[in-house]
Amino acid sequence: MSRISVFSAPFLLGFDSFEERVDRLAKSADGYPPYNIERTVDAQGTEQFLVSIAVAGFGAHELDVMAEDSQIVVRGKQQDEAGREFLHRGIAARQFQRSFLLADGMIVKDATLGHGMLVIAIERPLTTKVARRIEIRSV
Repeated sequence: MSRISVFSAPFLLGFDSFEERVDRLAKSADGYPPYNIERTVDAQGTEQFLVSIAVAGFGAHELDVMAEDSQIVVRGKQQDEAGREFLHRGIAARQFQRSFLLADGMIVKDATLGHGMLVIAIERPLTTKVARRIEIRSV
């Protein structure tokens, strides 16, 4: 059974890669680790987003945040320390990868880790809309 895409409309030009990214994100969406996304707008109209990911038990050296191809990819991998014996292990030590798709013009400012939360700050600067007349040439 073939799937009809919303991006296959003839007036949507150049959205092929966007559709691929959305499909990739949909396939990787599980519930671990949980996250929040907050949005604020400052006095100048700049939108700011904070992505907070619960990464309790992970150190900064076990986390990787990459901004690539209009998305943020967060990876976490813990290494078991030799010589540790657990009588009960209730805290998961599994690896994860979580992706967030970014709109055009979004800028990843920084990432901080504290109190078991990885917080990624993203900004969308205020842009002015530009319209221009296209000259029609005769051939």
